[in-house]
Amino acid sequence: MAETLLAILLVDSSAKGSSLVFHWPPHPVSPPRLRRAIPENISFVHTDNPWKSSQPQASVSQLESSLRPPDYSLDPAYRWERPSASGTRDRSASYTHPTSRPSSGRNSPTKDAFTDPEIKDDHDTIFGYSSEFLAGILCPHRSMCHQKFQLVVDDLAFIGHPVCADADGVWRFKQDTSKVNSRGRESRNRHSGESNPTIASRSPSSEKVTSQSQSAWLHTFHFVMVLDLPDPSSSASGNVSKYFDIIYEQIAFTMAAVLFQEQVQSNFVETECDHLGMLKDQCVRKGSSFIDFVAQALQVSSIAPAMKIVYEAIKAKSMAYVTIHDLPLELQLPPYLDLLLHSEEDSESDLFNSGDEEETGSWGPEMNFGWRLPSLVPWKSLLLLDNDEDPFSNLRDSHVASDDRILVDGLIKFLETVSVTLSLADVASLLDWDLESQIYPTVRWLVQHRKAKVVDAVHESLKTVFTLPPKFSLPISQLSAEFQQTFAHPAIPPLPQILSIVSTSSAKQSGNHFYASVVQSKELIPLYHDVVLWMLKREMLITLHLRIRIVATVELKERVRVERDRILKQRNIRGRKEIRSDMNSGEIIWLPSSSERYSQSRVPSNDSIHSKLSELVIQEDDEDDVLPRDEVEAEDEKTGESSAEDELAPSMINDPGRATPLQRRWLAAMSDGKESYIAQRFELINQYFDGKRTDDEILFRAEITRKQLREVLHHYDEYLQTFLHPS
Repeated sequence: MAETLLAILLVDSSAKGSSLVFHWPPHPVSPPRLRRAIPENISFVHTDNPWKSSQPQASVSQLESSLRPPDYSLDPAYRWERPSASGTRDRSASYTHPTSRPSSGRNSPTKDAFTDPEIKDDHDTIFGYSSEFLAGILCPHRSMCHQKFQLVVDDLAFIGHPVCADADGVWRFKQDTSKVNSRGRESRNRHSGESNPTIASRSPSSEKVTSQSQSAWLHTFHFVMVLDLPDPSSSASGNVSKYFDIIYEQIAFTMAAVLFQEQVQSNFVETECDHLGMLKDQCVRKGSSFIDFVAQALQVSSIAPAMKIVYEAIKAKSMAYVTIHDLPLELQLPPYLDLLLHSEEDSESDLFNSGDEEETGSWGPEMNFGWRLPSLVPWKSLLLLDNDEDPFSNLRDSHVASDDRILVDGLIKFLETVSVTLSLADVASLLDWDLESQIYPTVRWLVQHRKAKVVDAVHESLKTVFTLPPKFSLPISQLSAEFQQTFAHPAIPPLPQILSIVSTSSAKQSGNHFYASVVQSKELIPLYHDVVLWMLKREMLITLHLRIRIVATVELKERVRVERDRILKQRNIRGRKEIRSDMNSGEIIWLPSSSERYSQSRVPSNDSIHSKLSELVIQEDDEDDVLPRDEVEAEDEKTGESSAEDELAPSMINDPGRATPLQRRWLAAMSDGKESYIAQRFELINQYFDGKRTDDEILFRAEITRKQLREVLHHYDEYLQTFLHPS
């Protein structure tokens, strides 16, 4: 969002006309746009290094500067100028002006009041347009109010939600404003509302219909966001429509709803516009600059500093904490919303959460776009982002209302319990909370308000394998200086050295976790816990997880083939003997069905490969007599077991949980000679060995310990392929 937001405006209208009440920043400027492509920059000639080393640095810098290509963006031949930039006077002249343009409805300066042309341009011109002209087009007719407003002029897009009084001049809540998402006024004097995830919000429509206020002069006001319209021919065009919709829903509509609510209840917006209008009158009469007016407006107004905070927070991609008429409000845009404008460089699917649909649905629709959140699953952990300060300071205050005390106490208990070394399932068990109805909503609220983020659980002894991200959010020099200031212990090496160790250790076969490669001392574990937390908060570490796949070797396939042939041969011989015996005795002997034969011949799965394969082969037969060899092979082909899978070459069992009959025989043969408890555990957990499940997920779903998993991996090592990969 920092790329396109140019300004935030507040305009109003009365019976005397429309005016621009306030805008931030004071002098917004749209970025340059080129009318034709810039030729490829030809880098300056690189002089040879021996010559550089023999010359003074000043001479080298002077030569390279002279060879540097020009900045084509400043060349008038390439720069595109907005048509209004040179024709503002003509456009303004074509617009019918009344004799005065009151910003307060009473005492606004007229055109003649601007005796100094520079003062007039300073106060009355924005984006090359006169403020009167912009206010006129941004305050639409009453029939176009109380709905989404989107206007594109040249390379500028204006987005907002204009509101107006009724025809009788009374401000009332509309029956169709049920979607307004503002915090209720009952939390106005509760500072704990910012820290309580369960406090309900109210919309203006939930107020009594009789709530209204009589305006002295204000007819319409409009909170407008001005955006730089991406060039449709550029790679940054992307999904502009979706981009504008999110900005409207998250910022423009919410601010309009809150301001409308306060106007209906107490004429707040009219009073604010009155004060700002009179202040502007004074500054114009004194010949003060617009900067002076803005500085004073931020002191005496509630709306002006709110507009400034919202603008700066959006540019910084952070949360905006504003107060309007003593009403706290939190606003933000999805942190990765800008990727909508770079669909060619970044896959649009990256805007959505990764993982299975069942897992990503836990975040809810409001956080399912532009957040790039990991899956909200029980085996993940939570990292608090405000540990440098007391996270409970706002919650422990005595002013928390009694009806919220239970909820706040529960939140404090959650924050005191949660740790990056505990999974969300562990926290739910310790607190005796329900995962879906209590843990997940609390996590969602903390993440949405930038107070925490979901991460992979870190081993308590720091035996976690990390790697480095492709790039850091800040320069290494800046991060190193901050690290050195935070961790001055002599046993902790500089940050670049730690990064180097982490980068190289992840490629090792053993001793690649953080403890073995960096810590190397039990006494330093608590100290390095803080180091890991510091790096995780700055997204400098990526956790690598163990993933497992099953390989059917050539030797295994051959053993299964030979044993299967032997079993079928024995059963064919036995079947023929029984038939001959029946014919000689003249008696009719009923052969048991396949299900009966299976139950009679079943033995423990760990006795031998012969018994297990016999079970599987018998189980696959029809309930009739034993099929000949060629018919058995034909049945295998019908079930999808092609001869290609049975070739004498290693192959991967891609989905053990949905293994074919032949793959099940391979899996059973892998347990030949293994102890009973090991074979049973492998049979239980091999369904997760598909290369997609992480070790943390396997431990949670199979309800086993990490030691038990390692034991299975050790005994079945020849049939398993393990690798480390980010979750």
